[in-house]
Amino acid sequence: MVSGVVIGWQRSYRLALVHVRLRGELPVAGRKLVVQGEDLGAWVVGQRTGWERLMPAHWFLLESIGVEAPAEDEAVRRTRGERWAVNVAAARQFHAWVGHLRVPRKAVEVVAGEQIKLGAFLDNARRRASKLSERRRAEFDELGMRWS
Repeated sequence: MVSGVVIGWQRSYRLALVHVRLRGELPVAGRKLVVQGEDLGAWVVGQRTGWERLMPAHWFLLESIGVEAPAEDEAVRRTRGERWAVNVAAARQFHAWVGHLRVPRKAVEVVAGEQIKLGAFLDNARRRASKLSERRRAEFDELGMRWS
């Protein structure tokens, strides 16, 4: 069975491919090109942001339409959702290792080679607990988060 994520990626790629063949270049920022309801600029930014999580086949297809991997020194912004996911992954990793989420404010956790300021993230989450969605609170509750 093919997931909706895969179908969405394929649809966006196909729209980008047709656009490149007809018009030339893709935008490198969101809200610059919307085709059939898809923001292709935002899609390109998303592909570059998550480049290392893509499969080599995706890299080949993206490069064939002019989308290149970000340079090592190039800062590619993540969406809020992506930043949240990376921070929660750090919390899960810490919890699996130590068995709790009582983390000092200055604690740093390394996830996939990236340093995540886990202590600051958890401290901020506790302070903003009333503003978190139920889904986000549930992610912490699964790890036994103490809210006070």
